[in-house]
Amino acid sequence: MPLPDGGRSPGGCTNCTFEFDDGLRAPRYGLPCGETPGCAGATPWELPGPPAPDPRAQDSFSPEQREHRVFSQPWRRGRGAACDLGVAPAVAARKTQVQVEFYVNENTFKERLKLFFIKNQRSSLRIRLFNFSLKLLTCLLYIVRVLLDNPALGIGCWGCPKQNYTFNASSSEINWAPILWVERKLELWVTQVIVATISFLETMLLIYLSYKGNIWEQIFRVSFVLEMINTLPFIITVFWSPLRNLFIPVFLNCWLAKHALENMINDFHRAILRTQSAMFNQVLILFCTLLCLVFTGTCGIQHLERAGENLDLLTSFYFCIVTFSTVGYGDVTPKIWPSQLLVVIMICVALVVLPLQFEELVFLWVERQKSGGNYSRHRAQTEKHVVLCVSSLKVDLLMDFLNEFYAHPRLQDYYVVILCPTEMDVQVRRVLQIPLWSQRVIYLQGSALKDQDLMRAKMDNGEACFILSSRNEVDRTAADHQTILRAWAVKDFAPNCPLYVQILKPENKFHVKFADHVVCEEECKYAMLALNCVCPATSTLITLLVHTSRGQEGQESPEQWQRMYGRCSGNEVYHIRMGDSKFFREYEGKSFTYAAFHSHKKYGVCLIGLKLEDNKSILLNPGPRHILAASDTCFYINITKEENSAFIFKQEERQKQRGQALSQGPARLPVHSIIASMGTVAMDLQHTECRPTQGSGGSKLTLPTENGSGSRRPSIAPVLELADSSALLPCDLLSDQSEDEATPSEDEGLSTVEYVKGYPPNSPYIGSSPTLCHLLPVKAPFCCLRLDKGCKHNSYEDAKAYGFKNKLIIVSAETAGNGLYNFIVPLRAYYRPRKELNPIVLLLDNRPDHHFLEAICCFPMVYYMEGSVDNLDSLLQCGIIYADNLVVVDKESTMSAEEDYMADAKTIVNVQTMFRLFPSLSITTELTHPSNMRFMQFRAKDSYSLALSKLEKRERENGSNLAFMFRLPFAAGRVFSISMLDTLLYQSFVKDYMITITRLLLGLDTTPGSGYLCAMKVTEDDLWIRTYGRLFQKLCSSSAEIPIGIYRTECHVFSSEPQDLRAQSQVLVNMEECEDTREAKGPWGARAGSGRGSAHGRHTGSSDPAQHPLLRRKSLQWARKLSRKGSRPSGKAPTAEWAGQQRLSLCRRSERQELSELVKNRMKHLGLPTIGYDEMNDQQNTLSYVLINPPPDTRLEPNDIVYLIRSDPLAHMASSSPGHKSSCSHKLSSCNPETRDETQL
Repeated sequence: MPLPDGGRSPGGCTNCTFEFDDGLRAPRYGLPCGETPGCAGATPWELPGPPAPDPRAQDSFSPEQREHRVFSQPWRRGRGAACDLGVAPAVAARKTQVQVEFYVNENTFKERLKLFFIKNQRSSLRIRLFNFSLKLLTCLLYIVRVLLDNPALGIGCWGCPKQNYTFNASSSEINWAPILWVERKLELWVTQVIVATISFLETMLLIYLSYKGNIWEQIFRVSFVLEMINTLPFIITVFWSPLRNLFIPVFLNCWLAKHALENMINDFHRAILRTQSAMFNQVLILFCTLLCLVFTGTCGIQHLERAGENLDLLTSFYFCIVTFSTVGYGDVTPKIWPSQLLVVIMICVALVVLPLQFEELVFLWVERQKSGGNYSRHRAQTEKHVVLCVSSLKVDLLMDFLNEFYAHPRLQDYYVVILCPTEMDVQVRRVLQIPLWSQRVIYLQGSALKDQDLMRAKMDNGEACFILSSRNEVDRTAADHQTILRAWAVKDFAPNCPLYVQILKPENKFHVKFADHVVCEEECKYAMLALNCVCPATSTLITLLVHTSRGQEGQESPEQWQRMYGRCSGNEVYHIRMGDSKFFREYEGKSFTYAAFHSHKKYGVCLIGLKLEDNKSILLNPGPRHILAASDTCFYINITKEENSAFIFKQEERQKQRGQALSQGPARLPVHSIIASMGTVAMDLQHTECRPTQGSGGSKLTLPTENGSGSRRPSIAPVLELADSSALLPCDLLSDQSEDEATPSEDEGLSTVEYVKGYPPNSPYIGSSPTLCHLLPVKAPFCCLRLDKGCKHNSYEDAKAYGFKNKLIIVSAETAGNGLYNFIVPLRAYYRPRKELNPIVLLLDNRPDHHFLEAICCFPMVYYMEGSVDNLDSLLQCGIIYADNLVVVDKESTMSAEEDYMADAKTIVNVQTMFRLFPSLSITTELTHPSNMRFMQFRAKDSYSLALSKLEKRERENGSNLAFMFRLPFAAGRVFSISMLDTLLYQSFVKDYMITITRLLLGLDTTPGSGYLCAMKVTEDDLWIRTYGRLFQKLCSSSAEIPIGIYRTECHVFSSEPQDLRAQSQVLVNMEECEDTREAKGPWGARAGSGRGSAHGRHTGSSDPAQHPLLRRKSLQWARKLSRKGSRPSGKAPTAEWAGQQRLSLCRRSERQELSELVKNRMKHLGLPTIGYDEMNDQQNTLSYVLINPPPDTRLEPNDIVYLIRSDPLAHMASSSPGHKSSCSHKLSSCNPETRDETQL
């Protein structure tokens, strides 16, 4: 124990004494310490005084309390002070001590009894259990007495002569003797007296303990009255023996037993600290009430009928059951009026008591249906279940979860327990009543913050817990706070239960870092929207990859693109250990690129990455230097996983021996094997010479002649098993980077700014992954980040003045949240060539704060402007006419509406307006509800859109999880809803690597040695490659890039009027040689013709007469009039002819021309140059879609955009020398992705 301040041990027994600074030694307690051998206690002062306190009294205190009592008294320090006082300080302190006892009122006899009988949970439970047993015993003794009693042997008081009694039905008089007296054996009487005495004493004791000043309230209680009726007569018979045969209604003790049972259940719940189901309690009480009514009626009628027909106990029970069940056979009836009166009373009591009990039961049943009851403990221990915690459950969220969760075969036996604090929605209730879900989904109304509700859901036995945020909340930060508390509560209650958490704001992500899997909505959303600008339809690509599908969507459609698009949408990411794989086992010891190409050629699977056994990091396309080992885990894209695939090698070999065609082999195979076989047909001629007209590929490809000449382009080189150390492709990428840095572009603007590569110095939130980016050497001042206002550093006030070389990327958002930082980082990553960096303009409704500007001021060509997307002036000022992509982010303030699906109304209308004003602009829109994407680019009279709507309904009826995939805006990547990425969290339960792979593809995480997602465009000069399989070989052999899909754009005519009318209109208009259908298009898609019509030129679509049905109908009418006018004599006045031509011109004005004039007038009003704005191309006559891992024999088409996973340049830079890089740069002809197809190794 530490010494007080200024004290030190003098030596000897340090446990007994201490010494102050002035040398005074004082005993600690005056007793032996008991710790040092031979210590008798330190007593340096031998002073007269009162005797020492009793050691037993001191031992009642702890050592800490004793020391506090000694040293807490104020006494002077020093030897002189002790002499002045005349007593030792310790003795003086001992004199002034006062012992205080607490809770002395609980030591009284009454309080101790109350503690035992009432307050203590366990002892009270035992007392009530004993009381319940006692009441049951009295009822049992009554039945024994009835069975032993026979009125025919005589009746009368104890010790009196017995009188025989015979019932006379014709007499109206009642003999009361059989009712007043019974035959009671001595042994039975003694037992009943003892039981009655115990019950009486217990009742009086409880009355005494529960007395609170009003004795009459205790006396007139029903339980007390019944107790006195059943116990006092037995006690009186002890002192007056003739009354021992007196009838006592002991059967009424059944109601006291029911009361005791209710109290016992309540004490039982208190004792075990659990609340049993209230439904069970109420059912038990109802059953006990019915039993008591029947038992009371049976015993009462049997006893009263002793003066009548003398019914036995069984007959009375039969009569009561028949009467209470309202059957009433009439074979047994009471004969005397007392028993008849009792029946009337019992029926009245039943009519009052039972409805009340049933009403309470129905109310509890309704409440149980609302709250969901409990998840069975037995089921939790024998079956597997997961728990879904949400703030509010909507039917769309529920169906997305159930469809995706139960899409996996091994999860079919799992139960889903939904824990939600709100009452079940009507639509949700209907869904859960479907037999498919009613047996597997259990809805519990409760909160994850209550241990009782977590216990009801059996969270500690759950296989996983999914915690989803309420994204429809206006305050998304508050929604995240609720999610964080739920995650903490679940982790505290069930620390071993895996957690899958969805968070909205990235700054809140670090609070749930302990969770097994976390998906941050805004991080994924902004990164995906950013990649949409450089890799078109990335959002659609990722959405299709994370959804579970069999690739059977659209297979019954007559459209070729729908069948191919639907089949390729079934590709997903799977994993397998290489040593256990039939796909990749044969490539052990070979390079990753070699295995990727040959597995795609042979099986049609796309190997995209791997994970080493000793490293937890996943690497996408580690490049040709990586040599595969049997312990590596391979990640690949395929229709289904390898375990569900069939390999029929013997049949193929037998067919080859018989000389049959290879195309007959896959006829018996499933879809994935057919795709793989098509790749084999297209590319199995590697060691043979191929003629130019053949479609198969080999190691050397003879290219088609050009204009009859025999000139040849470089052919496709074979993919090497091991990387060639003398010529490595990654130098291509490195030379691109170094060349890009060393030779800045000459036409980048007024001044050239050198960029550096580094990590952003300021991150707006905790937990952001560091990414190497293009940065400014010096941070830009905040005033220079404002696009529409000049400052002292520059005077530019519009996008035209900056002279950007590349097109703008405009992001429209409500606020500059921290998630917007993830939109900028992927577009400024180090692997993006500097020449391809697009300026980024943030169009914000609210002014960004200082922290956000501090985070983005280090990035080049990033600006912001205050404005709204529904304001045309704001769009023009931020340079929308110089933009190639516009991203419209869903606003938080519009996410909640009175009608759920109306939350996107404002966004949809604004985007539709911009689509009309700027048709050539690529607009990517985020919606709250995926079902609203059908309103994007809406055409009311388009028969093709109506056909797609019917196709979507048919796919939904077939049970597809991707029924909306055929909507043109989604297929083209023009619309996106973050709720479509909820499946990413659900799939993580089966595929724990999906979140990591998705973040790597989106550029949110950068793992050293892992590749990144990019895209290249197939031009006319690249069509000599012909097929996707040959392109795969070309990319693997020349640049070690892994293609994973194609973004294809096709021309399509959208009809809005009947074919015959369109044809007639086209013929008549062409007959009249209308100028607006014959003018050529300029470079921006506008008419290049001159004359009067050029001032009001229409958008492209003149070749398609269906684009403007109203205009065509008017043109048809005027053409007919002109044809009639042509047959008339030409004797008209010039004024009439001019008026007719003017009317014709006004009627020919299209909506496009009116919108064009509106935009130009607003630009002139704002002082903006109108040179950059021309009538733009209308893109309505094209459709685009994504093909994931298409078959190898898929024909390439012009303007196809190929998704690539390019290897990490830094990984190769670290292992390559500068001299080696220079030699490689001489060998590689080009580093441009569009011309890389001519590169040879």
